[in-house]
Amino acid sequence: MKKIALLFCTFGILAVSCKKEEKTEVPVTTEVEAGALKIVSDSTKVSWTAFKTTEKIGVGGSFTEISLKDTKTGTTPEAILEGATFSIPVSSLFTDNEDRDSKLKEFFFGVLKNKELINGTLNFKEGKCLLTIKLNDVEKQMEVTHEFKNNLFTINSIIDLVDFDAEFAVASINKACYELHKGKDGVSKTWNEVEISGSVLFE
Repeated sequence: MKKIALLFCTFGILAVSCKKEEKTEVPVTTEVEAGALKIVSDSTKVSWTAFKTTEKIGVGGSFTEISLKDTKTGTTPEAILEGATFSIPVSSLFTDNEDRDSKLKEFFFGVLKNKELINGTLNFKEGKCLLTIKLNDVEKQMEVTHEFKNNLFTINSIIDLVDFDAEFAVASINKACYELHKGKDGVSKTWNEVEISGSVLFE
């Protein structure tokens, strides 16, 4: 009987010990989960400024549709946007001037090899932000300035359309807007350089 009682006592101690171990297995929120960022839906924006006349007067516009894919999870914009791809329909071009919009679509984008989309990728390396753009079926990677402030991640750069073999498209839009691109000196000019800016809001 003493042996049987001792056996039950041993099982009882083991059972209590097992229950105590189970109680300690409580999921703990990791630091990554606590500090994770999330992209605000439909917050991605892309704008640009082109230039006309020898005085280099800016003409601004944007794209109202941007598809951002291949994003990741993380606690920084760099971690989330590493390797992210974007696609911009040319049809979403907007300058708040219907005549200008139609001319840009027909006489600039309309003469490029890819008339419908601008594609690209974001990468980060050694603190640098690298933007790859595919335009006129030419792909080019460039370092761009970037900033994260008040939950808004922004990039800014200047692209030279000559790098994308698109000088003929610049000449085409200049011809279509010849009089409108004349400055005080009477010279009509459309610049190859275009300032670009992109932003993504996080929460």
